[in-house]
Amino acid sequence: MRQVLRGVLTILMYAGVVVFLYPYVRGSLSGGVIFMIVGAGAAVVFGLLRCYLTEGDCGKIPQQGRDW
Repeated sequence: MRQVLRGVLTILMYAGVVVFLYPYVRGSLSGGVIFMIVGAGAAVVFGLLRCYLTEGDCGKIPQQGRDW
């Protein structure tokens, strides 16, 4: 079940990227602002959902010491 969910969320995440890039391909940036907003939002939301629901290691990275 987890692999299916991961695959679906990955496809939806990349679909958001395609929607974001659609105005660039079409050549009408002035009328495509809504596509960019919706596409970027979808890519971020589905990417975060994929991370939190299927990966399990998307929390804060613990500090082991100084990193310099």
